[in-house]
Amino acid sequence: MKVLVTGTNGTLAPELVAALEAAGHACVPWRRDAVDPNDEGACAAFLDEVQPDAVAHLALGAERWAEQLAAWCAGRERPFLYTSSAMVFGNEPQGPHRVGDERSGTDDYGKYKARCEDLISAACPGGTLARIGWQIGLEATGKNDMLTHLCATHEREGRIEASTRWVPACSFLVDTAATLVELLERPVAGVVHLDANAESAWTFFQLVQALRAGPGEERWSVEPSEGYVHDQRLLDDDPSHPRVAPLSARLSLQE
Repeated sequence: MKVLVTGTNGTLAPELVAALEAAGHACVPWRRDAVDPNDEGACAAFLDEVQPDAVAHLALGAERWAEQLAAWCAGRERPFLYTSSAMVFGNEPQGPHRVGDERSGTDDYGKYKARCEDLISAACPGGTLARIGWQIGLEATGKNDMLTHLCATHEREGRIEASTRWVPACSFLVDTAATLVELLERPVAGVVHLDANAESAWTFFQLVQALRAGPGEERWSVEPSEGYVHDQRLLDDDPSHPRVAPLSARLSLQE
């Protein structure tokens, strides 16, 4: 299978490319310097030239771009995968959040993701909308992953405040990528929730402590706080949907 992947300069897409290639698939990255996502004519020509067997849209960009990619796949009955976010849900009402719950996100990013979901659903009803949480690298990637954030926070402040009342939606990058490969190989129509903390329900404080023991740094000073209150977990009640590997597969809970 030849998969067109957007967002390959980002955090998750490079892991997805590696996982796809390891599974024997070919990947074509979308290079913005070669094809402007805002030029609909150029996008259409590129898609027709590449003729991907599937499209994985992980990049940020214009909502119309997401809609166009989804419509192209729908018109040719080819799998389309979009990574949405736990941020489509706010902390009122509290989670855990299920697939059919009303999206209550109030920040710009969450609202943007919700608008993209709606456009994609209309353009490609058979497409997959994979909502994910904060991604964790096996090492700091220097990008938008949790480990990089924690390292930078400790370097800047000499300590890490971690809420005991926030239960984050999160997964390791490599495990999310592996599950996205499953979804491209065996597509699921509609929304899927991918959260390594769905059943474990570790608080952010517990998670940071576990990361400190590895793959983080033992020198981290981790202080509990109650500054953010949210059960952000993403639950998926459909047993036919793939599950991302739980946090306990890579970390031990620290008491």
